[in-house]
Parts: sequence; structure tokens; C-alpha cells
Amino acid sequence: MFLDRDGTLTQPRHYPSHPDQLVLQPGICTPLRALQERGFALVVVTNQSGLARGLFDLAALDTMHRRLRYLLHRQGVRLDGIYACPHHPRAVVRQYRRICPCRKPSPGMLHSAAHDLGLDVTRSWMIGDSACDIVAGRRAGTRTVLVGHGSTGNAQHPVTTARALRHVLHAVPDTPATGPAR
Repeated sequence: MFLDRDGTLTQPRHYPSHPDQLVLQPGICTPLRALQERGFALVVVTNQSGLARGLFDLAALDTMHRRLRYLLHRQGVRLDGIYACPHHPRAVVRQYRRICPCRKPSPGMLHSAAHDLGLDVTRSWMIGDSACDIVAGRRAGTRTVLVGHGSTGNAQHPVTTARALRHVLHAVPDTPATGPAR
């Protein structure tokens, strides 16, 4: 299960740069635990252009992701991986200024995670709140769920939609109950 971070796992914030700004969406831990019990790996794939914009550094991002892991772990949820793309074509920070294959809507982060963790993308889902999440999932070969009131714009339509991550189990009734999606 590939999960977007901002607006999907956490409440939407404009370029969060401090761990206290990461607040879990209400009610997400129960469905995440259920997905884990069904054998799905939980992997965060997140564009973090705040690095490229000079709004925070890698140390701050690492601290934010330790906080995210802590908040989820307190609720019995374990993340199998966090993949973040710091790049942006118009970056202020020169080392991050480029077009790269990891920045969603490109599928690079999903492919890297699948390779690193031995995941089968054809049995996986990409869950996110924006068109770039849906397109990245489609390009990687996953099924997709659009959560919230995000727009797919001109993107390929998601397999299904859900009002919020906590409703995903109801939106994806055919998620395999046995056998890991690895």
C-alpha cells in the first residue's frame, strides 16, 4: 500500500517544516492496522519540494518522519518505508533543482520502494489526495484510490474514491484478505 503523506495520512498543511505540524488525519489508524493485518506493506511516498524551496533541510525532514512513525506506532501501525522526493524543476536550492523520475506524478518512488521491499505493484494500491498521486500509481502499475476532495484534473481516473483514508476499506472491498502484497 503506497500512501501519500500530506493531505492523506496527515492533515493538509502548506509545506510543513516542523514535526508538530504533522497531525494525523482522524480515524486513519484502524484501517491502516487492518491493511497490515491483510498482509499489505505500508509505504509513504511523498513529494517534499519544501526542501527544494529552502523552507527546511534534510535533518528537519528526517525529524518530521520520525515523528510520523512515532504517532502511527503509538496506534499500532508500522510503516515499512518512507520515500521522499526533494526535487523541483524551479528549486531555490540548486542541488534539488531538476526534473527527476522520483517526483510524483512520475512513478520513481513507487518503483524504488517496490524494488527495495520486494513489493508486487500489481497487487498494491496508491492512495492519495491529488492527481499526481493517481497518475504515479497508474504509471507504476498499481490500483489507485483518490481520498478527500482532491481533483484528478485531466489525470486518469482512480479505480475508486473515498471521502478520507479512514473510509478506504469500504471503498476497496476487493482488497485481498490473504497473502501479502509483497
